[in-house]
Amino acid sequence: MSPIVFGLILGIAITFAARITEFDADSSYHATLLVVIATYYVLFAYMSGEAIIEEILFASGFSAIALLGTYRWLPLIGIGLILHGIFDLVHPHLLSNPGVPAWWPFFCLGVDVVLGTSVIFLSHTGRVNLRDQSND
Repeated sequence: MSPIVFGLILGIAITFAARITEFDADSSYHATLLVVIATYYVLFAYMSGEAIIEEILFASGFSAIALLGTYRWLPLIGIGLILHGIFDLVHPHLLSNPGVPAWWPFFCLGVDVVLGTSVIFLSHTGRVNLRDQSND
């Protein structure tokens, strides 16, 4: 099975599990997915001992998108996930990080596109709302 197909299947499984458990009703769930997905490159950089600072900076950018989307505009999290999928494809041209498995970019692209599309869809259907800052 190709990495992108496996990523698409995993993305669908994650989306389905989130729907069944109703985790997807909370915007912080989607934000957490984006933050965790973005930090995998930091792990790969740590494993290889290269590009750690650069990977932390990119992960921080995606984390900022997740935070902003959680409190201001939920589709931004979905856009952030899809942008991360694009980042997966251009990553080898931006940074040298030998810790990244060869199959990772296409696998992660598949997951990111499904999850991002799901968040955008859920935000437009009203199934999930922005996090209420007054209850924190």
